[in-house]
Amino acid sequence: MDLKENTNQVFQQVTKAIQETGRKDGSVSVIAVTKYVDIATAANLIDQGVKHIGENRVDKFLEKYHALSDRDVTWHLIGSLQRRKVKDIIPYVDYFHALDSLKLAQEIQKRANRKVKCFLQVNISGEESKHGFSKEELLTVLQDLSSLDQIEYVGLMTMAPFDAQTEELQKIFKETQELQQYIREQELPNMPMTELSMGMSRDFKEAIQCGSTFVRIGTAFFK
Repeated sequence: MDLKENTNQVFQQVTKAIQETGRKDGSVSVIAVTKYVDIATAANLIDQGVKHIGENRVDKFLEKYHALSDRDVTWHLIGSLQRRKVKDIIPYVDYFHALDSLKLAQEIQKRANRKVKCFLQVNISGEESKHGFSKEELLTVLQDLSSLDQIEYVGLMTMAPFDAQTEELQKIFKETQELQQYIREQELPNMPMTELSMGMSRDFKEAIQCGSTFVRIGTAFFK
């Protein structure tokens, strides 16, 4: 594994996708997902210029955060979060990408001592194995969510099926973008809805074409 070369390739490919879509340079942030690597490898990534680190599990997040908290990096929890663990993670996380229920939002509201940036996770594909609000569920609880003033709902997060082909990927990502735009137009309190967390190593190009502003990349860094 040549981490330096892989990191350069990832950033070059993301930049190319941005330019091909006609968007501004720097309009997409790359989150390096470090769930399968150790602290030293995560530190090496930061040395290579990575500015965003993402973890799936609370214990691994806290382990890396406390070891690397002196680094100039933004910390993302991208995996699902149990309500009983909210109190453990909220003081440290910069962005939480998997807010998937009103009850979880209420627990964050209860535990937060500052405004927490969160993505609402939506299950546009309808896969039973995926977490997240359906479009219909989300629209019914928007008002309740927006009343929770310790949360800043920065945008939507979605994941496409692993085996989805280009046409299906574009459909899922486009529907997510349209839902984000609809919610933003409602101008609800605490819901700026300016961001989209979409795209992983296998499908970030399609996600960027559909407006993604955060891509979550693991495999491509460590191949």
